Amino acid sequence: MKSKIPLYVVVALVLGAAVVHGAITQRWSVFTPDAARTDRMHALRISVPDCDVSDIESDVPLKERSVATSRRYQPQDQEYVALVSIISGVPGAVSTHTPDVCYQASGYRMMRGIKRETVKLTNGETATFFVTDFEKKKETTVERLRIRWSWTTNGTWEAPDYARFHYMKAAELYKLYVATPLPEADGKAAEDPAAVQQFVRAAFEQYAAAFR
Repeated sequence: MKSKIPLYVVVALVLGAAVVHGAITQRWSVFTPDAARTDRMHALRISVPDCDVSDIESDVPLKERSVATSRRYQPQDQEYVALVSIISGVPGAVSTHTPDVCYQASGYRMMRGIKRETVKLTNGETATFFVTDFEKKKETTVERLRIRWSWTTNGTWEAPDYARFHYMKAAELYKLYVATPLPEADGKAAEDPAAVQQFVRAAFEQYAAAFR
């Protein structure tokens, strides 16, 4: 009998892990997203004066029952180019594969630690997101990006610790990426230009409004 105790422990641990994973990924629940809201969020084109917008193929890693839409924004004065992606779907899928994981797997080097930032929107609300900088060296050029990402279930953008568990019981989850060229000053990251700050604020504010 004693010899079977370790086996029982292993079985219990495996079953427990399966239950937790199934709950996180909603494997045993019916996923019923709000189709109208999903279409509205993915169809949104951020409104910025004198800015050209084009759909691009999304390279955001996707997991089960999630979808992504990516667009490129370039003001006519070419002060910056922004890449924006909106992802929606099952919380267990959308909460994972953050840039610190997927970009480094694609050959980028994370240049600085991840920070949490909050911006005040023009409607008086706030949006909180994670932000960090990446660098990828190519044969003749070096690409540097500043990427921000955040989640929402109700129109308020958040950047919680352990997002996978924070949103485990949510019915549907949205994640927003906003990537812009990385400004550099004497080898150190500078603040974003005013035009970029305005674009980032507009992105989070307009997607928040579209959610509701």
